[in-house]
Amino acid sequence: MVIALQISSRELEHTKKYPNEKVISLGIGDTTEPLPEVITSAMSDFTLALSTHEGYRGYGAEQGNKTLRKAIAETFYRDLAVNDTEVFVSDGAQCDISRLQAYIDSSVIIGQAGDFQDGTGKYQNIEYMECGPQNHFFPDLSKTPKTDVIFFCSPHNPTGHAASREQLEHLVEFARENGSIIVYDSAYAAYITDGSPRSIYEIPGAKEVAIEVSSFSKLAGFTGVRLGWTVVPHELLFSNGFPVINDFNRIVCTCFNGASNVAQAGGLACLSPEGYKAMLSVVGYYMENANILVDTFASLGLKVYGGVNAPYVWVHFPGSSSWDRFNEILEKTHIITVPGSGFGPCGEEFIRVSAFGRRESVLEASARLKDTFLP
Repeated sequence: MVIALQISSRELEHTKKYPNEKVISLGIGDTTEPLPEVITSAMSDFTLALSTHEGYRGYGAEQGNKTLRKAIAETFYRDLAVNDTEVFVSDGAQCDISRLQAYIDSSVIIGQAGDFQDGTGKYQNIEYMECGPQNHFFPDLSKTPKTDVIFFCSPHNPTGHAASREQLEHLVEFARENGSIIVYDSAYAAYITDGSPRSIYEIPGAKEVAIEVSSFSKLAGFTGVRLGWTVVPHELLFSNGFPVINDFNRIVCTCFNGASNVAQAGGLACLSPEGYKAMLSVVGYYMENANILVDTFASLGLKVYGGVNAPYVWVHFPGSSSWDRFNEILEKTHIITVPGSGFGPCGEEFIRVSAFGRRESVLEASARLKDTFLP
C-alpha cells in the first residue's frame, strides 16, 4: 500500500510537469482486458433473476456455493484428492491471506515482531527467506530456522519465478520436519508454461502441512469482481491433533458472510468448458505481452527474469537504486514501473514491469524504451 501511494504521488507530479505526454502504466498488477461475454452473461442473468421471487437469493453458505466449491475442486485439483468440503470460496485471495496473516500483523501491532530495523527494512523477530537469482529464487532452507507459519508464493510476485517440483519437495519436507504450516499463494498458477507444479498438493505429503490460497482475479480478470478460494485439507492438524480446518471454518463463519452470489455465478461460468477456454485465451494474451517486454529489456543488454510463468518481468540493474531506475524510466519514457525495493530489501537493484496492459500500450512502451536506451 505504501509503495502504491508513493508511485501515485510521483506519477501525479510527472503529469503536472509533462501535461501533454501520454503516460503508460506498466506498474500496477491490474488486469485490463474485458471479461469474456460467456462469463458476464451468466452474471447478468443471475442478477436479473434476483428481481424475481423464483430467482431471489439472500445469504448463502459462508463457505461458498457448494456447486462452485465442487467445480473448483474438480477443475484445479483433479487427481490431487482435494474434496469440495476443503474448498472455501472467498472475496479474493488477498482477503483470505489477510485473515491468515493476521498472525503476523497482530504480532507487529502488539510488539511481538520486535523493532523495525531501518537499515535492513525488516522486523527483528520475523524470519525473512531471501529469494533471488543467486539461489534460483528459492530460500536456503538449511539456514532457515524453525517457524510456525511459512508464507510462500508460486509463481512469485514480483519475480515471476515458479518453484520447481524439487524446490517444493524441499519446502514440504522442511515444514513436516519442523511442524510448520505453509500458506501457499497460487494466484498466478494458470500462467505457468514450463510444467512447474501449479498446486502445492502435487507434492506428496503437502496436504498434511499446507493451506493453498488462490483467486479468479488474474485468472479471469476478476480484480474488481472479487472472488477467490482457499483449500484447507482435513489432514492438516495442529500439534495437538486438532484439525486446522475447524478453526478456519470458524473464522470464516465469524468474520465473513460469504462471497457475493453474483460473483460466484461468474465463477461457475468461468469453470464451464466455454468459459474456461475463453478465460485461458485472455491469460495467453497477457503472456504474449510478457514475451514482448522480456525481449525488449533483453535487447537493452539487461538481465531479465520472469515473463515465462507469470505476467511480471523482473529486470536487474546491477549497482543501481531501484527508485533511481524508476525515476529515470519515468522521466525519459513516461512509463510507470515499480521499484523492486517496494517488495522488500532483496528487491533493490530491480524493477518490476507488469504485462497487464493493452497490446498497443505494450508495443508503444517497447518502442519508447528501445528508442531511449538502446546502445
